[in-house]
Amino acid sequence: MDALLTTEFLIAVGQIIMIDILLGGDNAVVIALACRKLPPKQRRLGILWGTAGAIGLRVVLIFFALTLLQIPYLKIVGAALLLWIGIKLLLPEHEDEGHGNIEASDKLWAAVKTVIVADFVMSLDNVIAIAGAAEGAGGDHKMPLVVFGLLVSIPIIVWGSQLVIKLMDRYPLIITLGGMLLGWIAGSMVVSDPVLKDWSATQPGWWPYLASAIGALFVLLVGKWLAARARAARPATAAVAEPAQPNRLRRVLLAVDGSEHSDQAVRYVIGIREDLRDPQALGLHLVNVQRPVPSDVSRFVPGQNLKEYHLEGSEQALASARALLGEAGIACQEHRRVGEAAAVIAGLAKETGCDLVVMGARGLGGVAAGLVGSVAQATVAQSSVPVLLVK
Repeated sequence: MDALLTTEFLIAVGQIIMIDILLGGDNAVVIALACRKLPPKQRRLGILWGTAGAIGLRVVLIFFALTLLQIPYLKIVGAALLLWIGIKLLLPEHEDEGHGNIEASDKLWAAVKTVIVADFVMSLDNVIAIAGAAEGAGGDHKMPLVVFGLLVSIPIIVWGSQLVIKLMDRYPLIITLGGMLLGWIAGSMVVSDPVLKDWSATQPGWWPYLASAIGALFVLLVGKWLAARARAARPATAAVAEPAQPNRLRRVLLAVDGSEHSDQAVRYVIGIREDLRDPQALGLHLVNVQRPVPSDVSRFVPGQNLKEYHLEGSEQALASARALLGEAGIACQEHRRVGEAAAVIAGLAKETGCDLVVMGARGLGGVAAGLVGSVAQATVAQSSVPVLLVK
């Protein structure tokens, strides 16, 4: 029992929980969408049976992964894959228009099959990451760690998908730290490869930690650099700026996500409107931008299901703002979009001829926002009209 309370074991447990939170969300989206058309009584059965089959399959995959990682050079290959997975987490996502041929089904066992097939295809990152974290515990506790990690993933996959996605949208720091964690595990995998193990044993005791830190920093720096390049490479849309009219506010774009910060922005716009000489002349556009699902998710669900999924997310995000505006007797034009939030908001402001963008902000400074990712700061950088951030 004492062996299960060692620092190495507890650190590995924490890493596996973080990996499940970070990489389990996409699998959860597929499960939810695949079982979407089932009758309510069968939907829970479909989710439970599909998850059970996926978990059992993953136990087998990780067992083989732990065995294969003992072969020379395979840990180095696995580390390279983890580095790329970590970097991809930090890259901006785009809506994928192509969808696969596997449809959500109204038959229980067809939906279960879809869940298992999708999880098998999508679990490579999860399997490699959990196996790498379990390796860090050493000793004979690798499989107990794997089983524990998979048990943790069950509630995350079954019940936590919406929570995980909302948390990652609202707090991009989770994604950044998760990417760095995968880099950390990759660094430790490299130095523990059978080819380098003897050499690593002759190095100072801090050497494995240095290698892990290098892996984490590599993911952070390369991921942020590639993300900046991807944003800069987007084609700019030409627009002719209208002459500014002093003391004239004609149209406002209000970006909301259902959080308390965005509700504060709604209240601020209501206050601005009340202070205008002619409140009725102010046109208000309300927008919510849903995060696009990754391409590996979209392969397993039809386009119509994805549209319904994003529509539900938008309705939940718009509900609070709609209620506040309704209480104030303010009409608005609603927009529901899917894509990278900052780029979509900036483009919509230009498209609708708005004079001002208003949105909530979490109050991060410039350096912190650059490191952890901030939709508000990114919108300021990309928008051709003024952006007012309400804290």
